[in-house]
Amino acid sequence: MKIKAFVFVATLGHSRLLHVRAFRAEKQEHWFAGLESAFAIFGGVPEEVLMDNPRALVVRHDAVSRLVQFNDRLIAFAKHWGFRPRACAPYRARTKGKTENGVGYVKKNAIAGHSFASWEAFEAHLVEWEREVANVRIHGTTGEAPIVRFARDEAHRLKPLCGQPSFGSLRELTRVVGHDCAVEIDTNGYSVPWRLIGERVAVTVAAGEVRIRHGMHQVAIHKQSDGRRLRIIDTAPISMVLLVAIARSAGLRSRRRS
Repeated sequence: MKIKAFVFVATLGHSRLLHVRAFRAEKQEHWFAGLESAFAIFGGVPEEVLMDNPRALVVRHDAVSRLVQFNDRLIAFAKHWGFRPRACAPYRARTKGKTENGVGYVKKNAIAGHSFASWEAFEAHLVEWEREVANVRIHGTTGEAPIVRFARDEAHRLKPLCGQPSFGSLRELTRVVGHDCAVEIDTNGYSVPWRLIGERVAVTVAAGEVRIRHGMHQVAIHKQSDGRRLRIIDTAPISMVLLVAIARSAGLRSRRRS
């Protein structure tokens, strides 16, 4: 029986050290699992991660202006691990040619012509192939084995993991903005622009941050509080409410005098 597999390939830019994972689907959680697996194998995190433009990670990427809007969860994931996300230019696969070449290499060398008794056997094969073939061969471009080039030039440049836990504490919530210009999360109130009073907003809690979004627009970012029943306030929204209240009051008094 044939089973469709999605292959995740991560390639370090200098050494071409490669890491492969297979998944049964291509959801956001699988992208994150693949990246975390790569960080663990590499023993650290690079400064920048160049990726494709899947909907699970990139909300919008304008081909003309090159402006990119990343998914809030990806932003939180990148902050959690300390790397800068970068999306390759739309319709220009050569922007991330090293990875594209890596995917083709995996398909032709590790998968084509093989059959496996089980999913577990497939995964075990990829682990062995990565260790015994992909990272010890003489690379056609660099003229060196990726593992040798990595150990000499690249390993010490990665950000150490330092026991960082997996990105598993992310929560996505929905809240209605109260008349106090805030949304309540874990008994704490986080301020939101005054114009959104009564509106429903999406909240992402991850990596020590609270990100609040209305529609496609991010409207507030706060540091997550460890306390209870606290008010985490950006004074701008509150000040605007006071100004509007004062203006309305002054207008009423003016009309009464006329």
